Amino acid sequence: MESFISDLALILISASLVTLVFKRLKQPLVLGYIVAGFLAGPHMPYTPSVSDMSSIHTWADIGVIFLMFTLGLEFSFKKIVKMGIGPVIAACSVMFCMMSVGNMVGHLFGWGSMNSLFLGGMLAMSSTTIIYKAFDDLGLRQQKFAGEVLSVLILEDILGILLMVVLSALAVSRQFQGMELVGSLFKLGFFLILWFVVGVYIIPIFLRRTHRFLNKETLLVVSIGLCFLLVVIAGKVGYSSAFGAFMMGSILAETVEAEKIERVVSPVKDLFGAIFFVSVGMLVDPAVLVAYWLPIVVLCIAIIVGQAVFGTTSFLLSGQPLRIAVQGGFSLAQIGEFAFIIASLGISLGVTSDFLYPVVVAVSIITTFFTPYMIRAAQPACRLLERVVPQNVMHRLMERGTHAGAQSAVAATDGVWKRLLMALVSQVGAYLTLSVAVILISFTVLLPLCRGALGHWPGNVACGLLTVLVASPFLRAIVMRKNHSDEWKQLRRRSRMNHVGLWVTFGVRYALATAAIYYVINFLSPFWWVWNTLASVLIVALIIASRHVKWVSIKMERVFLQNLRSREVMAQTNTAGEPGYAGRLNSRNIHIAELEVPEDSAWGGCHLRHLGFSHHDGVMIAAIVRGSHRINVPDGDTMIFPGDRIEAIGSDESLQLFQQRMNHELAVLPQTASKLLLRRLLVREGSPLIGTALRDSGIRSEYHCMAVGFEDADGNIEPATAERVIVRHDAIWVVGEDDSLHTLLHNMVPPKTAQNSK
Repeated sequence: MESFISDLALILISASLVTLVFKRLKQPLVLGYIVAGFLAGPHMPYTPSVSDMSSIHTWADIGVIFLMFTLGLEFSFKKIVKMGIGPVIAACSVMFCMMSVGNMVGHLFGWGSMNSLFLGGMLAMSSTTIIYKAFDDLGLRQQKFAGEVLSVLILEDILGILLMVVLSALAVSRQFQGMELVGSLFKLGFFLILWFVVGVYIIPIFLRRTHRFLNKETLLVVSIGLCFLLVVIAGKVGYSSAFGAFMMGSILAETVEAEKIERVVSPVKDLFGAIFFVSVGMLVDPAVLVAYWLPIVVLCIAIIVGQAVFGTTSFLLSGQPLRIAVQGGFSLAQIGEFAFIIASLGISLGVTSDFLYPVVVAVSIITTFFTPYMIRAAQPACRLLERVVPQNVMHRLMERGTHAGAQSAVAATDGVWKRLLMALVSQVGAYLTLSVAVILISFTVLLPLCRGALGHWPGNVACGLLTVLVASPFLRAIVMRKNHSDEWKQLRRRSRMNHVGLWVTFGVRYALATAAIYYVINFLSPFWWVWNTLASVLIVALIIASRHVKWVSIKMERVFLQNLRSREVMAQTNTAGEPGYAGRLNSRNIHIAELEVPEDSAWGGCHLRHLGFSHHDGVMIAAIVRGSHRINVPDGDTMIFPGDRIEAIGSDESLQLFQQRMNHELAVLPQTASKLLLRRLLVREGSPLIGTALRDSGIRSEYHCMAVGFEDADGNIEPATAERVIVRHDAIWVVGEDDSLHTLLHNMVPPKTAQNSK
């Protein structure tokens, strides 16, 4: 225990000292943590080192859990849907290209197929933490290209979770079997849908029922408890703790408590995240770095050049104009926390060599160091391309995305079949997942209980009836969902050929529901399969005809959708803004950015008209979000308070100047060395206080002191009141600063008789 405490103290002290230096040098804190870990690690003989690395690895694993949990809190499946296809194309293409680059470099140095495969995974994703911090430090987070980069990073993170699962499956099988990979993907999709749907249905209800008990402390305990619950469940079904933490974070991201949870969890995440990055730095072995200096240099060049080229190309493929594409590609030129997590995964599975981890850490440190310079180099690179590329091509690249809003609006009115099929696939997939989950849980838990209580065949009958009863709302939704929608009615009116397609979709869904019932009956009954099939068809028909099942199915879906949309409804965030005026602004040179007023801002209590944002900074304030209250289109009399979130409209340049002004105009609190003192003032003959009420005495207004009370003959203190009239021989206890008390005693008490004690 003593060694553990000393190791933890060494880690935190080293991290604090080194990160203060890096903060002074305006370098990312992640890099400082890694350097601190190297200094406190076993490979640095000139500084104190930790004695027990196993306990540090345990804390580092907890750090990964918190990092992925907070990453999930910032992730939203609805945001992915609203992003459109552009960020998806950019994320997928850049990840594929960088995986190919990493795999090629690994084979170039003869590191073997598994090392090369994991190396490609490490190079595939840029660091969300490092890029976000770099944008903050450079004051670029509110620029338009930064939003596009962060959208791609969010997609890379979720694809990184998928990549980790795929790499785990390949590492266990030690061979590239297509069917096993497909099976792993189906298993991943099953649990992802199941956890998300069940979580969004249950957890918001739980938080609403316990809302009055959720202060900061209890909210922290509840949210972390839910996180570790899904971590344990993910471990039981064969997935990493990082995947479970990410999924719980993404579930809580859809609740109205998401922002509060993010705030209360942030300090815990920062602590354990620091321990994780410090533990990464402890694995840096100078001997390995010297031995592998050439691969490190080659990998750094591959990442910087590869992301600059493939990243820019990927953003261009997604429909972005040239300037934003170059800025986005140059911003991605580093690797970070996901590379460390994948490297840890390879070591835990025993499929990667020991040298790969310190090599990747060294590459991350070097590329992180160059990140701010790469971001700054985007503008000169873009100007160079503008001079080299032919003018007609340049004109097309610069004008891309200008009419994106109009194109998307036109596209939204077409493709009725496409909209219907996409809705059916998503809804049937969700309800089929729930039905399969009910059947699996029933056969695993309920069936043994029924057989033990009722016997074999009666237990089978009871288990089958309960299973069908619980799954019936989901099976009905599979068959009947969207059959009365606008898309369905439009297609029925257009042509008879559409009738055939609609009946085919209905038949396929009926067959899926029948197959689920058939599996239950066939597993539990001894009858011939033909009778089981007929019974399954009949049961599905009865489920569809049941009004009670219909009512339960509709009610459950409404509760789920209400929970899914509760955060948007509660906060009233951009109900029509994102697809409407925000999208139209983005297609031009101005856009919306959200900034938070610092706690010590000098703007606190000032009116908008006095601050003159439109005149001085060229930005307009669209809304002010204060807690759960939102002020849309505020007028000049609206006041700003510290902690407000301001939605400002402007260009990249005006928003950057606005943010700089916000960060520099801070309130300077007056500094005083005086302390409050308590003094006894004895009113003697000749004092001007005699005969005046306490409120008119000037003790507070003129001398900035406060009368606490009056002392009676027995030494007891009577509380002072404003109406109390001061008389001769009163003993008044007064509180104030030393100078104020001295002035009060000098002016209010005759000099020869002044009493001053205690």
